[in-house]
Amino acid sequence: MNFALAKHLFSLLLFGSNGIVASRIALTSYEIVFLRCLLGSLLLGAIVLAARKPLELFREKRSALLITASGIAMGASWMFLYEAFTQIGVSFATLTYYCGPVILVALSPLLFGESLTRLKLAALAMVAAGAVLLNGPLAGGASLWGLFCGVMAAFCYVAMVTFNKKAKGVSGMENTLLQLIAALGTVTLFLLWKQGLSLDVAAGDWPYVLVLGLLNTGYACWLYFSSIGRLPVQTVAVCGYVEPLSAVLFSVLLLGETMSAWQALGAVLIFSGAVLSQMPRSKN
Repeated sequence: MNFALAKHLFSLLLFGSNGIVASRIALTSYEIVFLRCLLGSLLLGAIVLAARKPLELFREKRSALLITASGIAMGASWMFLYEAFTQIGVSFATLTYYCGPVILVALSPLLFGESLTRLKLAALAMVAAGAVLLNGPLAGGASLWGLFCGVMAAFCYVAMVTFNKKAKGVSGMENTLLQLIAALGTVTLFLLWKQGLSLDVAAGDWPYVLVLGLLNTGYACWLYFSSIGRLPVQTVAVCGYVEPLSAVLFSVLLLGETMSAWQALGAVLIFSGAVLSQMPRSKN
């Protein structure tokens, strides 16, 4: 396993623990996303300033615009996803959101000139089937608005990865900082429109807020966005299913939730598909 892939997988494991950490915070989902972006931006901003190096963003203006667009897409994706959680439930919303990697792989020949090998298609089919089993039965009576939000979250995921991969010449730290600042701006405008920026965080919630913002957002986003530029887009899409897999495993291990036989089979399919996607293609 190469170093970029190891960083990418570790970031997905951190993202997979977000639900565990966020469940300890007595705030709305939109307020939690705002604090995630704010604290992550402050952490990476402090590191970039402490380094005292000339910013690459000023030399690579086209890349800076692409990263900004990617950050806006990321912020919008989180907003749509958390709204879908409220409207149609976590399982259905997550299942809808993870159509994003399927869409990304399908568009990769057009967007990135990557060929769709039979091995990649088989791996993607395995992880997609695993995601369906992992998230259980679809929620009944799903609202059209909730379904729309889930689908929009998926397309925003595609836009986020596409814009970021097309940005060249900007280091992982600066890339991630601009990404989070753009996402923060998107979430801030949404909160101003919806309820204002008055937040009431209980003292006991702050440790979880700090872990979610600094470790699971600032550090994890740096790992994620500094690695995807060095990986094929199809690998990014297939390995993306490690996040919902780890979320279910963490809930079983740390929250005592039970895993059905179908969910266990889904977990095996996701893991097997991720491994299969990294196998070298035969010369014959």
